[in-house]
Amino acid sequence: MMNFTIGGFLIVLLLLATYPSEARFQTCKPSGKIRGTTPPPGQCNPENDSDCCKAGKFYPTYKCSPPVSESTKAVLTINSFEKGGDGGGPSECDNKYHSDDTPVVALSTGWYSGGSRCLNNVVISGNGRSVTAMVVDECDSTMGCDDDHDYQPPCPNNIVDASKAVWKALGVSEGDWGELDITWSDA
Repeated sequence: MMNFTIGGFLIVLLLLATYPSEARFQTCKPSGKIRGTTPPPGQCNPENDSDCCKAGKFYPTYKCSPPVSESTKAVLTINSFEKGGDGGGPSECDNKYHSDDTPVVALSTGWYSGGSRCLNNVVISGNGRSVTAMVVDECDSTMGCDDDHDYQPPCPNNIVDASKAVWKALGVSEGDWGELDITWSDA
């Protein structure tokens, strides 16, 4: 009986040692920080209550995001993907601007995964509703406070930055647009 107990223990130990735990137990810690600079006059678009970098303030950067699951927790933010909107330049995935009336999103760097989700749909659930939106851009968690990023800080690592159409589809009152705890998954 003792041999069975020790043998069973060794098998469990072997299984745990070889189990690919890095994905399941991954923590995403800041990979660095950048120092904010004062945007040149008129260079940071405050549309949708966007933050502008502040001179001397340090902002964390991330190369990763929390692991993706069938119901990944995230924070929904609002972004304009239109020309002249607070999203800055054209979308990374297709080099185009997108109407605020189209359900599109940008994902934090880790979830954007080097563009592997470009032009694919994700399902966003929040406020008791769900909506399907297309990934068109990266919400850059590694860089910010420069012209390419409209002098906005780097994105946190858990952001789904969405067009007005997504917020409308989730039934959120316009006065409450800004941040919302949601879940999302690949469609």
